[in-house]
Amino acid sequence: MKILVTGGAGYIGSVLVPTLLRNGHEVIVVDNFMYNQQSLLDCCNDKNLTIIRGDVRDKSLISKCMANVDAIFPLACLTGAPLCSKDPIGAQTINFDAIKMILDMRKPDQKIIFPTTNSGYGIGQEGIFCTEDTPLNPISLYGRLKVDIEKLVLESGNSITLRLATVMGTSPRMRLDLLVNDFTYRAVNDGFLVLFEPHFKRNYIHVRDVAKAFIHCLENFETMKGEPYNVGLSEANLSKWELCEAIQKQLPNFYFVEGKIGEDPDKRDYIVSNEKIEKTGFVPDYSLKYSITELIKGYQIIKRNQYANV
Repeated sequence: MKILVTGGAGYIGSVLVPTLLRNGHEVIVVDNFMYNQQSLLDCCNDKNLTIIRGDVRDKSLISKCMANVDAIFPLACLTGAPLCSKDPIGAQTINFDAIKMILDMRKPDQKIIFPTTNSGYGIGQEGIFCTEDTPLNPISLYGRLKVDIEKLVLESGNSITLRLATVMGTSPRMRLDLLVNDFTYRAVNDGFLVLFEPHFKRNYIHVRDVAKAFIHCLENFETMKGEPYNVGLSEANLSKWELCEAIQKQLPNFYFVEGKIGEDPDKRDYIVSNEKIEKTGFVPDYSLKYSITELIKGYQIIKRNQYANV
């Protein structure tokens, strides 16, 4: 199968693209390499990979790249609430307008698997799991744009959307601004952390399990299409305090405390059900414990915070 992956050199893409190549697919990557990342260098020897440095808002370029592909994975995104707040015009044009352009130009038989976010649930009800039928209530520009474009993607037909939990784990294009990655980095390098709203909960998923979810959707597309799916680790609906306790089990000298003054600008607080995608046969491979172990190992290599979406 021939697949176009926009943003294919990003945190998720640099794990997903090699996976697609190993599975025998032909992959076209369009990325502007805005972080000067070198994450796909080890794939350049694969004859089935084409890399194009370009902007996903370039209609002529994207039209040419879409011409003969079987599936499109629109990963290019200004990811996260802080980055979108910092650049709202970029967020609108990349996270919404560029995706809509793809929808408008694609052929009816071209499949789309689109990653969105379960941050669209915003603030949930205590003790009640958010399902795909739960009303969406995004509380950031990032969340609103993802919710709005997801609606159009699903309405366009021949599509699947993946409402990803907070992603964790190492990647060739690393990010330290994701919660598990961030907290573990601080535990390794600082040894302490001050928590604001430590009771706020969210769900987590390993980046390699995100790649696995894309492959799963591709292989089961006809039975899964037309639907959104939460993608997370069901055992990892955790508060920030519980996350720190999990890290402390592997780093006993890690000290954390609740900050009595101040607040976290990220007000997301919800627990998520992943039952819908699990019923299709999808099972994550990587636990929270494994992810923390992996990150601790990775942070012997990374010794300064150079990897973040800022």
